[in-house]
Amino acid sequence: MRYIISGKNIDVTEGLKSAIYDKIGKLEKYFAPDTEIHVTLSVEKERQKIEVTIPMKGNIVRAEQVSSDMYVSIDLVEEIIERQLRKYKNKLLEQKQAAVNFNMSFVEEETTDEEEIKIIRSKKFAMKPMDAEEACIQMELLGHSFFVFRNAETDEVNVVYKRKANTYGLIEPEF
Repeated sequence: MRYIISGKNIDVTEGLKSAIYDKIGKLEKYFAPDTEIHVTLSVEKERQKIEVTIPMKGNIVRAEQVSSDMYVSIDLVEEIIERQLRKYKNKLLEQKQAAVNFNMSFVEEETTDEEEIKIIRSKKFAMKPMDAEEACIQMELLGHSFFVFRNAETDEVNVVYKRKANTYGLIEPEF
């Protein structure tokens, strides 16, 4: 695996790099040798945060973890990614998708359904055209963390979502 390690408000020391290689390196058995792993370490006040992103064909595996100690964050993020990979592997096997980024020994290994995804509720609703600000207001009124709407300007389906610190995000499709 190829590591791309960067830091925000932190010097990435050899000790941190070594911890990343040791802990995240345990995931090497799941990936092809040319897989890139993007690791970003950041510090904000007492928050020690690690973000790991692994771009793969058609998908992205991403996890982040925050704690008061960067080494603890590194340990925790590895567990999250491993759990995500097992779920993704089950999905690959069920849908017979290509698994080019994975070692064949991992794909062929016997699996146990740790967590099966079950849709327990579906909902249909009419989408009135509106602008993004109007959609944010509607989302707040409903008490949701995201809201799907038809953009009045583009006539495309968009999503607004609530971010940390009471800010909002907008997702627009790109075809």
